[in-house]
Amino acid sequence: MSTSRQYELVYIVNPETSEQEVADLHTQIEQIVQRFGGTFDKTENWGRRKLAYEIGHHREGTYVVETITGSGELMKEIDRRLRVIDAVIRHLIVRVDAELRVAERTREARKATQARRRIARGLPPEPQPGESRSEQDQDDERESAEVQR
Repeated sequence: MSTSRQYELVYIVNPETSEQEVADLHTQIEQIVQRFGGTFDKTENWGRRKLAYEIGHHREGTYVVETITGSGELMKEIDRRLRVIDAVIRHLIVRVDAELRVAERTREARKATQARRRIARGLPPEPQPGESRSEQDQDDERESAEVQR
């Protein structure tokens, strides 16, 4: 039973590595993802950046961020492969689907609270187009922020 989850893979490549070698590394990861039945959602090459601290005599590195949907076995295989590739200075795999669900639930709760307060004041649940935010709405947001603390 393999469940498909969303992961974010960040890896830092040696700064002396050419763009072609970075593309080849991406192709290797893409082949692993296809073999395990996963999908690439997004790939971003952030380019060469300064590292927060020196890693093995490197002060800079090429950052690549990829969002992948797949199983835990897929991520274990990618982790195993990235450990043995000399061009990769560091890598990190983070599961992000749980955070997205929490953010969505928080957004829905806020919307429900806003609708309930608007109905209590005799207003429609959703703000109408062109309706500006009133002082009462801003006061309600301040109250809810204080309650959450």
